[in-house]
Amino acid sequence: MRGAEARGGHRGHRASASPRCGERGAVTAEAAAVLPVLVALTLGLVWCLSLVVAQVRVVDGAREVARLGARGESEATAVAAGRRIAPEGATVRLRRDGDTVVAEVRLRVQGPGGIFRHLPGPTVESRSVAVVEPA
Repeated sequence: MRGAEARGGHRGHRASASPRCGERGAVTAEAAAVLPVLVALTLGLVWCLSLVVAQVRVVDGAREVARLGARGESEATAVAAGRRIAPEGATVRLRRDGDTVVAEVRLRVQGPGGIFRHLPGPTVESRSVAVVEPA
């Protein structure tokens, strides 16, 4: 047997490791088509993560405002503490309702922009209720 026949090929046909002429650049074209989708997906996931972080900070701010209000701190002190914890731009309110205090923190999160600019910015909010501590 000769070389090509010994390797399982047919006589007169060469086994080649290089791609056929019609397949050249196919991987590059496929990567170019998929890359924008992967970038958009990554940006969307990062934006979703920022929403989760904003929600956690809003919850923490409401908890702190309710805790301070229940301890007997002034409304201004409690609201100021909530504004320090909550994200910038959040609205912080405290109201007394009988023997409880209710803290509410609300934040409108900006949309991600770019290709997602058509999406509305969601509002994250939290309400925390605490029983007023005896003096």
